[in-house]
Amino acid sequence: MLNNQDTKPINTATIRRFPARYTPIVFAFFMSAIMALLMCFVITAASNGLNNDYLPKVMHAYTLAMPVAFVCILIVRPVVIKLVGLCVNN
Repeated sequence: MLNNQDTKPINTATIRRFPARYTPIVFAFFMSAIMALLMCFVITAASNGLNNDYLPKVMHAYTLAMPVAFVCILIVRPVVIKLVGLCVNN
């Protein structure tokens, strides 16, 4: 069993990060990656059922869905920010 002396904490100061100006792109990447994968899981199960080739079909769908979702989020994000601004008090 490992004790606390055997493990080293992660030094977050050495992790390279993107400059703040890339926030919209990084946000779009993670949002599209997660949402496209979740949607591929659900839509593939709904259309084909859960069988032996379920995961390969999900990954095949994901190869198309993720780049499309990424571009869509980049395009739609400014509109969503304006809509949220209209609905929320500052």
